[in-house]
Amino acid sequence: MTAVVLTAAGGRYSADLSDPLPLAMPLDFDGVQPNHFGAPRAHAQPLAGGGFVGDVRAGGSVNCETLTLVPHCNGTHTECVGHVTTDRTAVHEVLKGGLFLARLVSVRPEPVGDAPDTRDPDAGPTERAITARLLEAALAGAPGEASALVVRTLPNDATKLSRRYEGAAPAPYFTPEAAAVLVAAGIRHVVVDLPSLDRAEDRGRLAAHRVFWGLPPGAKRAHEAARGDCTITELAWIAPTIRDGVYLLDLQVPAFMSDAAPSRPLLYPARPHD
Repeated sequence: MTAVVLTAAGGRYSADLSDPLPLAMPLDFDGVQPNHFGAPRAHAQPLAGGGFVGDVRAGGSVNCETLTLVPHCNGTHTECVGHVTTDRTAVHEVLKGGLFLARLVSVRPEPVGDAPDTRDPDAGPTERAITARLLEAALAGAPGEASALVVRTLPNDATKLSRRYEGAAPAPYFTPEAAAVLVAAGIRHVVVDLPSLDRAEDRGRLAAHRVFWGLPPGAKRAHEAARGDCTITELAWIAPTIRDGVYLLDLQVPAFMSDAAPSRPLLYPARPHD
């Protein structure tokens, strides 16, 4: 057992780091994988040239593959404010590492037409969304402060591991008011099992992203973001066996010089430490 004690939100929490709960979708190159926004599928092929082939099955001495993927569309990824700015901010520069006190909540999205939240001009009333009142109710059932929030949408089943998200609104999304609830609750790192915090086709507004990062409408510079050190993780897989509750969150990303990168969020069940 590898134990750690974290002091956060005015309290102390302990967790066993030897048995993490992974939230990343396994990305099977050329196999079963999710897909968003009509992007090419993630692909792998052996490096070849000059008589060398990077595939032991094809007679090579080693396996050495070229991997091609679109982080935003091919699986679990974490993104930073550079996603919507002219500044090429890299996610690993924003997310420097460490453990965050997190809460996991489950939410059943509701028809956006049934809520008083702002509706996208192109959205039909039956499109499902995570609204402010849904998020407020979920947070009320999970009292206490945390800097990270993991949101599981219901229904929740393994088809999310291979789902193709196609069309204008292929999945639920956050309303701007719901994103404002995240801000008001002090959430700096949000993890969702959706392909995007926003509607897939929203004419480039990305209202929920902008509210979360504190970017005024139309602002395109990273320094204009009031919350430029916050991150959004999308296309996570939150297995039904993982219970709602309090955790420590470890957001692992490679040092890619990109606004988004494939990521490996890990949860560790946390309990108050005397």
